Amino acid sequence: MSAGPRRLPGDPSRAEMIARMIRVDHAGEYGAKRIYDGQLAVLGRSPVAPTIRRMAEQEQRHLAAFDKLIGERRVRPTLLSPLWHAAGFALGAATALLGERAAMACTVAVEEVIDEHYRRQSETLGEAEPAFKATIDEFRHDEIEHRDIGLAHGAEQTPGYAALTGAIKAGSRLAIWLSTRV
Repeated sequence: MSAGPRRLPGDPSRAEMIARMIRVDHAGEYGAKRIYDGQLAVLGRSPVAPTIRRMAEQEQRHLAAFDKLIGERRVRPTLLSPLWHAAGFALGAATALLGERAAMACTVAVEEVIDEHYRRQSETLGEAEPAFKATIDEFRHDEIEHRDIGLAHGAEQTPGYAALTGAIKAGSRLAIWLSTRV
């Protein structure tokens, strides 16, 4: 008998649970890349641009890893990719238009949700999928680093920080829920 949470009737199989994880993580990394694309469209010549570019490059590496997993595991990507394409860019550009600190507040909010999301996935995987778990743990470390960069760049000094980050976190959680299922 395997360790882990007991399954109830109607719960997804282990294979479906892994497929959902890959689907949502792929969507999330795609959304993150688009957020940084939007931020760079506005702040591409600002002093913070090299920092945003470095974070964007890490997100592109994450996305490439999930692109590979989607193919290897034959997982259907979310049908909401066109929405995340537009919404991610719009969120990045809109927060960047509010200034560098607001762009960093966006990063902090998204990365705090992703940290929590990846932590739960890592715990759920346990030792059953060591390579996938290692990928999630590595990417979680990068996301925590991005959050810390945002904080170091004055994210919390953004006017309306609590309201802005609260709205972004709620949207991120909704995107996770939807992308897992659709």
